[in-house]
Amino acid sequence: MTERYLGSAATAVDESSLTAEIPAHLPQRLTITLWDFSWYTQAGPGQPYADLEGAVADAASLGYNAIRICAAPLLLFGGLGLEELAEDLEIEGLGAAATGGYYGQRTRWYDTPGGYRLDLRAHLLALFEAAARHDMVMILASWEYQQSPAFAASPRWFEAIDAVPLAERYDVLAGAWGRMLSWLTAHGHRERIALVELHNEVDFSILPDIAADGAAAVARLRAENPDLFVTASYGKPPHLAMHRVPEALGAAQCHVYSYGVLDALQQRIDIRSEGTAGFPNAVLRSLLRADAPSVADYGRPADWKLQATVITDQMVYGYDWVDAAAWDDWLEEHYPPYAEVMSREIASRVIAIAAWARWRSVPAIVGEGWVGYTPLRGGFEEGEVGRALAEHGVRTALDHGVWGVVLCSNAAPHHPMWQLREWQQALNAEILAARP
Repeated sequence: MTERYLGSAATAVDESSLTAEIPAHLPQRLTITLWDFSWYTQAGPGQPYADLEGAVADAASLGYNAIRICAAPLLLFGGLGLEELAEDLEIEGLGAAATGGYYGQRTRWYDTPGGYRLDLRAHLLALFEAAARHDMVMILASWEYQQSPAFAASPRWFEAIDAVPLAERYDVLAGAWGRMLSWLTAHGHRERIALVELHNEVDFSILPDIAADGAAAVARLRAENPDLFVTASYGKPPHLAMHRVPEALGAAQCHVYSYGVLDALQQRIDIRSEGTAGFPNAVLRSLLRADAPSVADYGRPADWKLQATVITDQMVYGYDWVDAAAWDDWLEEHYPPYAEVMSREIASRVIAIAAWARWRSVPAIVGEGWVGYTPLRGGFEEGEVGRALAEHGVRTALDHGVWGVVLCSNAAPHHPMWQLREWQQALNAEILAARP
C-alpha cells in the first residue's frame, strides 16, 4: 500500500518550540499565578496576602515560578500627586452594605472587606524581595483604569487618574512605568521582571483603542528598556484578525476565555447590564439564595467606586446573592451542547495568539483564562468540566510554543481553587517539563 499525498495541510508541523528566544536569566517556561490587585486589597490581618513571604513560598511549593500583579504604577510613580496617599493607603473594598456585611462579599475578586492601611511602595518591594528568595519572577501590569482604585477608601486615586485626558493616558502610563522600572533597577530587581504590561486588558478598560492611541507609548517604553519584554494585554484578542494587533507590542499577552455555557446563563439572567427595569428577572430570582434582600434594600456601592470599575451594580448584587450551588447546577445541566465549541474556541484562540507571536518573533503568554467570571463560591471551573478545559488550554499552549500560561485565572491564594493543590502541582510540573 502506498501513501497518498493529501496536500500540504495534511503535513504535520511541530510548533512546540517557543515563539521567541527567552533570555537565559528567565525561566524557559512560565507557570503563572494571577495575584492581580488582590495582593494589596486582601492583605489585612488574616487575609491571603497578610504574609507575603508565606504566600510566595506557598506558590513556589505548588510549582509556580511567576506572579502576575497590578503594580499600581500610576499611584506609585505617576507624578499625579498621590505619593502621600500611596504611603498610607487605606483599603476599604466596595464599602459596607446597607443590609450588613460588605459589597462584593461573594463576588470573585471583589470580596475585599478592607479595614487596614499599608505603604504600597514598601509592600511592592517586600513582594519582590520574597520573590527573589523563592526564585520567582514577576509579570507587572496595571489594573488602574479597570478597577484597582475602587478598593481604596479615598476617591483621590481614581479622581487623579480620571482627570488625565483619554488621549494622554497611555503616555502617562508609560512615564509611570519608566520611573517604576528605574526604581526597581536601583533596588536590584531588574532581572526579576519577566514582562511589563502597559495596562491589563486595554480593550476592557477606561482607555482608548491601543492600536490608534497607545502603540507609540509601548514602542517608546520598549526602546527605553530594550532588555525587557514590554507590551499591553488584551482581554479578548481579535483572534480572527490578529493583523489588527499593533506590531509595537513586545509580547502577545492575551487572555483566552471561552464563556460558552456561562455566557448563555449570564444573558438569561441579565447580570452584566446596568439600569435594567425589573432587575432581577424571573430566572435570576429563581437562582438567588433564600436570604437574598431586594435590590433596593441591598443598595449599591458609592457612585465613584462604580465609576472606577468596569463591573456594574447588577453584577455586585447578582454575584453576592446568587445560590452558588444552583448556579453550578444550571451550568452543568446545560453544558453538553456547548462542550465542543468551548473546547475548539480555547484551542483556536491560543493557536492564533501563538501564530501572531511567532510571526512577530515575540513571546506568547496566556495571562488569564479559561471559562470566565463566576461567583466566588461557584465551583464549575474548579470541577471536572472546568479543569478539563483548563488542561486543554494549557496543553494547546505548550503544543504551540507559548512561553507562559496560567493554570486558571482562579488558581491564586484569594480563590477557593487554591485548595486543589495536587492538581496544580501536577499541571505545573507538566508545563515545566515541556521543551523550550
